[in-house]
Amino acid sequence: MIDQIPEQDALEVYDFIEQLNMKREKVTLNEIEVEYLAKDENLISQVQKSREDRRNGRVYGRE
Repeated sequence: MIDQIPEQDALEVYDFIEQLNMKREKVTLNEIEVEYLAKDENLISQVQKSREDRRNGRVYGRE
């Protein structure tokens, strides 16, 4: 099929395939990052404290 389309179209198909591969790599990296962060007990504790603070109205500005 590739041999039957004009060269410019083949280049666009090639670019599209590269985009798909980059998207797949990004998803894989995000999954690895989430798995790593899920094991960080200090981070989990900070998130839990932040959620508790928000529930109790203790919301702080950036100052």
